[in-house]
Amino acid sequence: MNFLSFIEQNGTALHKDAGDHLFRQGDSDSSMYVIKEGMLKAYYVTSEGKETIKSFLQIGDVIGSMSAAYAQMQNTFSLICLEPCTLIRFDFKALHSASLTDQELSKDVIEILLKFAMKKEQRERDLLCLSAQQRYEKLLDTSPDLIEKVTQNDIARYLGVTSVGLSRIKHRVMEST
Repeated sequence: MNFLSFIEQNGTALHKDAGDHLFRQGDSDSSMYVIKEGMLKAYYVTSEGKETIKSFLQIGDVIGSMSAAYAQMQNTFSLICLEPCTLIRFDFKALHSASLTDQELSKDVIEILLKFAMKKEQRERDLLCLSAQQRYEKLLDTSPDLIEKVTQNDIARYLGVTSVGLSRIKHRVMEST
């Protein structure tokens, strides 16, 4: 069985409105989600109340807190719908168990995890090695639709700058083009 067949057989369709959380940091939710429609934001909140954006998720992405799903810990981040969303929710433990005996499913799970790891590796590299302006320019090049859909405050939090800093960066980028 492949991954799509697994979620068709074992998943549950879920519809959420903009502003609805799938889970919050500190909750225990061992579910994983496949995004069929809409956009979500995964974010952290520090003990001081500062929000930092981990990622934006769109159609086709698979998301869940691996700490909660695999290690039965609390969710390390929150997941909120930025627009109305349709998702398929499935139990990670059931996927893990089935993948241990189904080679095709196991291969698909490995592919999903590899894509996830590469995405996280790239995000880490960008945050550590690129300037804020370079991160913004890369976002413009790779995800122009994101710039249109997401608030400037969220873009700033994703880039790791203040709203004022983002405004300055945008001004410099516009002047240089």
